[in-house]
Amino acid sequence: MAASWCIEKRGSIRKDSFRDNDNIPETGCLSVIVLGASGDLAKKKTFPALYNLYRQGFLQSNEVHIFGYARTKISDDELRSRIRGYLSQEKENHEVSEFLQLIKYVSGSYDSGEGFTALDKAISEHEISKNSTEGSSRRLFYFALPPSVYPSVCRMIKSYCMNKSDLGGWTRIVVEKPFGKDLASAEQLSSQIGELFEEPQIYRIDHYLGKELVQNLLVLRFANRFFLPLWNRDNIDNIQIVFREDFGTEGRGGYFDEYGIIRDIIQNHLLQVLCLVAMEKPVSLKPEHIRDEKVKVLQSMLPIKDEEVVLGQYEGYKDDPTVPDNSNTPTFATMVLRIHNERWEGVPFIMKAGKALNSRKAEIRVQFKDVPGDIFKCQKQGRNEFVIRLQPSEAMYMKLTVKQPGLEMSAVQSELDLSYRQRYQGVVIPEAYERLILDTIRGDQQHFVRRDELKAAWEIFTPLLHRIDNGEMKPIPYKPGSRGPAEADELLQNAGYVQTHGYIWIPPTL
Repeated sequence: MAASWCIEKRGSIRKDSFRDNDNIPETGCLSVIVLGASGDLAKKKTFPALYNLYRQGFLQSNEVHIFGYARTKISDDELRSRIRGYLSQEKENHEVSEFLQLIKYVSGSYDSGEGFTALDKAISEHEISKNSTEGSSRRLFYFALPPSVYPSVCRMIKSYCMNKSDLGGWTRIVVEKPFGKDLASAEQLSSQIGELFEEPQIYRIDHYLGKELVQNLLVLRFANRFFLPLWNRDNIDNIQIVFREDFGTEGRGGYFDEYGIIRDIIQNHLLQVLCLVAMEKPVSLKPEHIRDEKVKVLQSMLPIKDEEVVLGQYEGYKDDPTVPDNSNTPTFATMVLRIHNERWEGVPFIMKAGKALNSRKAEIRVQFKDVPGDIFKCQKQGRNEFVIRLQPSEAMYMKLTVKQPGLEMSAVQSELDLSYRQRYQGVVIPEAYERLILDTIRGDQQHFVRRDELKAAWEIFTPLLHRIDNGEMKPIPYKPGSRGPAEADELLQNAGYVQTHGYIWIPPTL
């Protein structure tokens, strides 16, 4: 039986335990290959995440090497200089310099064997230099690439860059969204990748699953007794999952117009959050048990009704020369999703996402039902709410009604507040990509999207998306810097959400 392995902070890989066979060889060195190394995603997210893992001791210089691969013809030093500014603003930083020396660059195309043969040769030379037994080394391929080249890159890796034998090592691939544009294209992409790699080798990354407060959801729900009897249709009136940006597409107009806000944000990021909010308690914390419960939520979803969808497009969006003048792509969407099961029957899950709005935030807002027999006449103060602020200013707070201090018996709304910046002073919250890359090295797929989960998600949204693509549903214009179309607020009200007037949560200062 295989051994279990982990990476300890400020330590190298250690062997946890062997169950049956003490003669299994130790796992060899680690090679992280960033495909699309010269692109924005790699420079802004992938390499900084690897650097932070190195800086914190999770990647050791004596066992890891990083390879960049792209079509651009540049030298090792040119790639390093491109990356340096995203790692540290200090001109002289020894840790950055040491990390950059771990990076080697290989140039080649994404569909020819010549480049991948050269890449395999460079990786093999590194493995030999670390005295790794052939087949015991670990190769992690990170696809910082457009999905259109995934199939050809997977074929090249399978043909030229796999471990030669299985002696405790592995080959894994990390693929970025978007995973297709609808059910058919997603299934086609899954089939093309699935023909070459097995599901345990494929890590479909959704960086929202790496956010600290999203990762806290399972602990909050299943480790706190007082949530257990409240988390159902008997007590909860509605749940909002919100993503707001205060800027537009800004240079990404052409790319964004191909996908729109539903494909870009709601179908993946917000739907993943919904699954964690709505799922039943898993049998254990094993990745497959957790993902099984998430799939059950998706399979319980009712079809989305057109009358419970409001689309918007901010004024000025089509001024971008890369956006077609007749674009029907929504930059804003509010919709109601409904789960047909015993726990959530009748509770609307309101998904809201938009660009060029009046604020920037992502949050989960659980609104409870009115208090029956309200002897304090305090319904005008607002309902109880449990709010999880995912970004910025990570926090959790419970809105509740209390007595106004003083001689009068009057009620006022206040909050119980856990703001991370205040409560956990000095604690650095890791970036989502750091956590997820570390999970791939450890072989933990809990925070990655499984193939049947991806299929179920597309089954929910594809009919709606096709109606939008065919022009059957039109976005409503809204002014940049506003709340979005007024019709969206009407939809919230019709779904049962009651807004609290006169109360604003203010993050506490240190």
